[in-house]
Amino acid sequence: MLMLRLLERSLRPPEEFLVAREMTVTLGLRQRPEPDILIVRRSAFTAKTTSFKPEDVHLAVEVVSDESRERDRTTKPIKYSDAGIRHFWRVEQEDALPVVYTFELEPSVRAYVPTGIHRKRLRTSIGFDVDIDLDLEAAAR
Repeated sequence: MLMLRLLERSLRPPEEFLVAREMTVTLGLRQRPEPDILIVRRSAFTAKTTSFKPEDVHLAVEVVSDESRERDRTTKPIKYSDAGIRHFWRVEQEDALPVVYTFELEPSVRAYVPTGIHRKRLRTSIGFDVDIDLDLEAAAR
């Protein structure tokens, strides 16, 4: 999927973090969701790592598809916020163009609050600045 490729190539976290894909987050017994993109603490990633702890996850990103729409909009954000994951992004399509909904954890109630809706360009701060052109045609090149 082009959006995954774009995010993976464009996210530039500070040295203490890295971008990961196809890794689960252990939230509890038999609860290991797999966000589409993660930013995690570099120290949590080793050759033997198969899953991350929630406290090592700085950002979880879900790219919504027809099959995952309900889980990505409701179930997963609740699980991630309950686990204390500080930032969550949900990526959807609107007229075949990406829209990124960004959220930050409000720690006293362990719930996400919206911080923005981004079309064409994703500009936000998640402890470091993010500035990504959401042009999928450029990502395909």
